[in-house]
Amino acid sequence: MRRKHLSAFLLALGMLSTVILAIPGLTGAEESTSSQAVLDGPDVSDEAVLSTAAKPTYTLDRTKLPFDALAAAVSQRAWGVLHGAGWRAEVPEDWNGELVMWAHGFAGYGPELNVDNPPFRAWLLANHFAWAASSYSQNGYVVEQGARDTFALAREFGRRYGKPVRTYMTGASMGGHITGYSIERYPNAYDGAMPVCGVLGDRELFDFFTDFHLVTQTVTGISATYPFGPTYPLETVPKLKAALGTPSTPAYQQVAAVVQQRTGGTRPGFGVAFASWLDFLLSLGAPPPGVAAFPATNKGTVYQLDGDPAISPAEESLNAAVPRVSRTEYPTPDGLWTIGKIRGRFTIPVLTMHTIGDLFVPFSMEQSYARKAAANGNDGQLVQRAIRDVGHCGFSEAEFNTAMRDLVNWVRNGVKPLGDTVTDSASVAAPTYGCRFTDTNGTFKGTPARPLFAACPTAVPSGAPTS
Repeated sequence: MRRKHLSAFLLALGMLSTVILAIPGLTGAEESTSSQAVLDGPDVSDEAVLSTAAKPTYTLDRTKLPFDALAAAVSQRAWGVLHGAGWRAEVPEDWNGELVMWAHGFAGYGPELNVDNPPFRAWLLANHFAWAASSYSQNGYVVEQGARDTFALAREFGRRYGKPVRTYMTGASMGGHITGYSIERYPNAYDGAMPVCGVLGDRELFDFFTDFHLVTQTVTGISATYPFGPTYPLETVPKLKAALGTPSTPAYQQVAAVVQQRTGGTRPGFGVAFASWLDFLLSLGAPPPGVAAFPATNKGTVYQLDGDPAISPAEESLNAAVPRVSRTEYPTPDGLWTIGKIRGRFTIPVLTMHTIGDLFVPFSMEQSYARKAAANGNDGQLVQRAIRDVGHCGFSEAEFNTAMRDLVNWVRNGVKPLGDTVTDSASVAAPTYGCRFTDTNGTFKGTPARPLFAACPTAVPSGAPTS
């Protein structure tokens, strides 16, 4: 995530926008005349922590739903409100009958709901795909609600425009989590999926946030009572930052070593990634207002300082010193209501992308997903791609477009695309890891996409093809 994206994320945590339409709870006003879509049975998340607190009131500014046409694209654009969620859809004049559902990422805990257009919208229209996207009827980390609202919108799209020949599911960050969850919750609804920079390890993400602070406290000798209270960011975090010092400080080096192994293992570019993300990771110590603690545990976690699985005396000492916390001791109240469990059970082609320097939603999420898919015997339906960037979801236009093109070809024609291995530590540690699919000259919204990584060789790809 670039600095401007970090600022946007932090701003989203406290956004209080002027709005027009009030939508209480999950119901609210509905523009569509269609009946409520029937959901298929109980939620598959056996770890959901439901709050008894009253849900917030969400708002939706209808004037923000309309969106402009793209130059040289002839399409029918539509927007509205469905079951309390704003939505947008676009159908090109020469529609090929295929639909792409886009799931946006975490939008903060503010009251205003907003819709995002897919970042590869131009490619979709140029290749004759229709798309639709929901604001979801809630904000917060709402994977299950996002999946329900996206599924309902896909049904509504079919009612308005006719049932698509094929439907693809894709999303970024929390939207990647929603994508992975959706294809398990609604196994017959989607024909292919592309979760990118997704939280595919579900609660393991929140384990990592908590890990970072518990390990940093242990290494620096600055302790704090868990769960960390509202004064933690102002009183404790500055002390932690000062104690960590610079990249040449032993405390900094030890914490960086633990984070590298915890987030995917030894890999190119980690030094610049850790330096880029350190302040942000420190800012995540205290959960959002109204939330007692992240739904996290480090019971059974083994902290390592290098890629050698054998436990050294230094690692043994560190593991003995780090405090251990449990999810059951600190249940999640309103604000992080339910976190959809991803089991790696899917029957359709799935192509993922992840930047290897992302420490907001770290690369280890991909490794977790790969292990789950392998445990279920369907890893043959999974292709994963590593991108050399430190940003969260910092993909270039070309990387998005190429991945979507390859997924579509796989679904239509059975041609499985190439990918990178993510679970072989030697491959991940190779200096050229991620070069195969990284657009080294690419841009993201006009900004050079890869300034912090060493140049890739022109003829030596990394990783192992998965075809």
